[in-house]
Amino acid sequence: MTDDRLFPATIMPDKDWWHALWPYPEAVLHTVGMDSGMEVVDLCCGDGHFTRPMCQVVYPGKTRALDLDAKLLAEAGQFCQDCPNFIPVRADALELCRYISEPVDFIFIANTFHGVPDKTALSKAVYAALKPGGRFAVINWHRLPREETPVLGQPRGPDMALRMEPEDVRALVEAAGFKLEKVVEVKPYHYGAVFMKQPETWRVGEQ
Repeated sequence: MTDDRLFPATIMPDKDWWHALWPYPEAVLHTVGMDSGMEVVDLCCGDGHFTRPMCQVVYPGKTRALDLDAKLLAEAGQFCQDCPNFIPVRADALELCRYISEPVDFIFIANTFHGVPDKTALSKAVYAALKPGGRFAVINWHRLPREETPVLGQPRGPDMALRMEPEDVRALVEAAGFKLEKVVEVKPYHYGAVFMKQPETWRVGEQ
């Protein structure tokens, strides 16, 4: 039985696929601005390809890995079992603020934003969970045909109709109150759009 809260068009590939695409995930995290001591969330973490390096990059800060899929979250937990700052959170991404006790510095989402039905609603949930000045990084596929984004010799990634340019992401995320800080290249086929929460008072449970 499938959970209708799972975002469509965001099927998790196998680990070989991830490793071929991003053999050095910690470099991606540094590129978008994640650093030591930050309190962070790996939103829709999947099997934890970014979660383990995230734990290492931000230590001694905590990494909360959030996913609605219990099986994938368990896989992430196995991958991060020796990381003392790993905190698994099984939850709906749209209810993020219900499951964290304090605001965080950075929220990261990779390969999922394109499949979110209401992207501004998700961005509002993220906004509410961040400290003033906190960052939200969206890692997205460039708008290229699948034939031009092969991984392990096969066309990969979402259909063209789901792919978004940075300006499309900007319009939807800034509608939640964010300000685009930068867009960075995440080779070979992605970009990272990094947004900043404007200074204001954060309230637990704000949506």
